[in-house]
Amino acid sequence: MHLRTFTPEEVVGKKVLLRVDFNVPFNNGEITDNKRIVSHIATIKTLLDAGAKVALLSHLGRPEGTRNFNFSLEPMGIELARITGWNVNFVHDCIGQEVKKAVLNCNQEDILLLENVRFYPEEGKNDLEFAIKLAENFDIFVMDAFSVAHRPHASTVAITKILPTYAGNLMQEEIKILSSVRDNPVKPFILILGGAKVTDKIGAVKNLMKKVDSILIGGGMAFTFLKASGCEIGKSLCDYERLDYAKDTLKHAKEQGVKILLPVDVVVANECNANSSCTTVSVDEIPLDKIGLDIGPRTVELFSKEIELAKTVLWNGPMGVFEIKNFSKGTKAIALLLGDVTRRNGAFTLIGGGDSAAAVTEFQDKDIVSHVSSGGGASLEFFEGKMLPGIEPLILN
Repeated sequence: MHLRTFTPEEVVGKKVLLRVDFNVPFNNGEITDNKRIVSHIATIKTLLDAGAKVALLSHLGRPEGTRNFNFSLEPMGIELARITGWNVNFVHDCIGQEVKKAVLNCNQEDILLLENVRFYPEEGKNDLEFAIKLAENFDIFVMDAFSVAHRPHASTVAITKILPTYAGNLMQEEIKILSSVRDNPVKPFILILGGAKVTDKIGAVKNLMKKVDSILIGGGMAFTFLKASGCEIGKSLCDYERLDYAKDTLKHAKEQGVKILLPVDVVVANECNANSSCTTVSVDEIPLDKIGLDIGPRTVELFSKEIELAKTVLWNGPMGVFEIKNFSKGTKAIALLLGDVTRRNGAFTLIGGGDSAAAVTEFQDKDIVSHVSSGGGASLEFFEGKMLPGIEPLILN
């Protein structure tokens, strides 16, 4: 997949609207993880070095189309300035006269950060008239927010019908790496799936089934597959509407010669909270009044032996409720092992964003694995084989 990229000659002296994703964790007035901000610095610097005037457009949270200043992007501008030493000027709107004035008064070495585009309901409706307002003060649009490329919004799709559009550095890197794993993985190729929802993973499993050698399933979704295999799962999470899908997947994998490994032991508790005592049991001995909240040590050992053989690993979804210490050991073990097989065996390890990325960040240096994707939902849809609406306008014919 080849994307349309800009040259320095194409952006010099131009007013560039750069779509970034500054939707970072924000608690009690503090940014708790700035990696999404950091991920766009290379694109911003490339544009500045080429002599462009740069304005950043992003969303934060879900203000539901209202001007809710609990979701203001102003703190993200302060953080960008702190990290880089750049002069970042915050604009209290993303359309209209205030933006026009800021662009006119902007020096080439300055950066503008526009207010949350989701303050307007037209954003989520992919409204062309709203996109025209977003574009009216700019010459070029650069799409760098892979993490929202699956959203058909005004700032990701409609605006590409108005301005000349290019892919930024981060977007190029994501597509190059994810395409190589999706389309031409070095084998053995292992898919590790976790998290709560089976539904989110269905498309990716169907599309990758013909490519993978093994699928390791943990997290909440494992209990749907265990139930489909005949296990009693107590009060554990189960998507009963997807039981037939789970049965069909297990059958299809066997026919295809794809190994599916399910947990053989799990950590259970009465409730999912930090104060609940826990114990480890075999999957065929889960008490009726208990909830499964993590994979157990024998499962970690089983999964580890398979991962040790891999040359390519794609991980999406934690192995348990890793935010609670008692239920974090399985996720931590997988995160550390992926770093180890990357370093020791030369395996290519791709973390598919979302909670998996958060887990890697928490339990080890994320730079040890090969690549941590910036997009959870976007990467899942990409691995389904879908054409993401925010990427389609960037593709060279």
